[in-house]
Amino acid sequence: MSVEDRKLEVLRAIVEDFISTREPVGSKALADRHNLGVSAATIRNDMAALEEDGLIAQPHTSAGRVPTDAGYRMFVDRMTSIKPLSGAERRAIETFLDEAVDLDDVLHRAVRTLAQLTRNVAVVQYPSLSRSRVRHIEIVALTSSRLLLVLITDTGRVEQRVVELPGPVSDEVVADLRATLNTRLRDRLLAETPEIITDLPLGVTRELRGLVATLTSVLLETLVEAHSDRIVLGGTANLAEHAFDFPAIRPVLEALEEQVVLLRLLDESMASTQVLVHIGNENVHVGLQSASVVTSGYGPPGAAVGAVGVLGPRRMDYGHTMARVAAVARYVGVLLAER
Repeated sequence: MSVEDRKLEVLRAIVEDFISTREPVGSKALADRHNLGVSAATIRNDMAALEEDGLIAQPHTSAGRVPTDAGYRMFVDRMTSIKPLSGAERRAIETFLDEAVDLDDVLHRAVRTLAQLTRNVAVVQYPSLSRSRVRHIEIVALTSSRLLLVLITDTGRVEQRVVELPGPVSDEVVADLRATLNTRLRDRLLAETPEIITDLPLGVTRELRGLVATLTSVLLETLVEAHSDRIVLGGTANLAEHAFDFPAIRPVLEALEEQVVLLRLLDESMASTQVLVHIGNENVHVGLQSASVVTSGYGPPGAAVGAVGVLGPRRMDYGHTMARVAAVARYVGVLLAER
């Protein structure tokens, strides 16, 4: 084993011991607990080199060492495997999520599952409207001059809007409008629909143009991406178990309340096919710089429509957490595709 490889083994051992014990790690403890094949003195030299490289730090005099953010990053980047789910965990995820009755239920169950499996804060993003396709548009007459417009996407999102009309319309007109909208919009990406919708009034009779213009105006408002900026959050109480790891918990809680912070992290996962890990100061938001965030996109292969994630301390069992985030993301994607 080369000197560099041995230093990385020492770093791995320090990270794993600190994760499990919460205590700074010394050279003697490493020599006793890990089969590194060298003396404690050699380990001390390796630890000095790792400290000089900024990968570990000494929290106070005469103490062992703890990983820095850069050390955790090196550990995660060099990780050759993640801890697989047990058969019991896999069955629990499948059984619990299979019982969901609709999209809302799927995502709330996913959050509860992730929070329980990782003992951290879990977050799931609703499917992005811009990445979804129109499955069906329903128009229901509430009164002769009031309609309920229902947009259903292929990802299970359901958006409803009440439309006030300038005058009464017949059931036949409502049926014609429903058929027209579905013919023009079904299976189209929602990101493509605004241009199609804008031209709809031009393709109907003069008598219907005012009515269609009103409907298309409501549809356009429904398709604005801001309506998809929704997340489900769970397991916040788990932060209480990690009080040791957070110098101040208030900034973390405030960051969790600012959903736009989490949405930016989740959005990054939709552009990647891998589990992403943001460690400490890699998080742009100051409130999250004492935390790590693990995220993964979900959806059809190569076309993520949303993301799931976990937020916890930097002293996180990364292999365990990454595997469970990936598993829940994968199963949510499969489940939505089947519905």
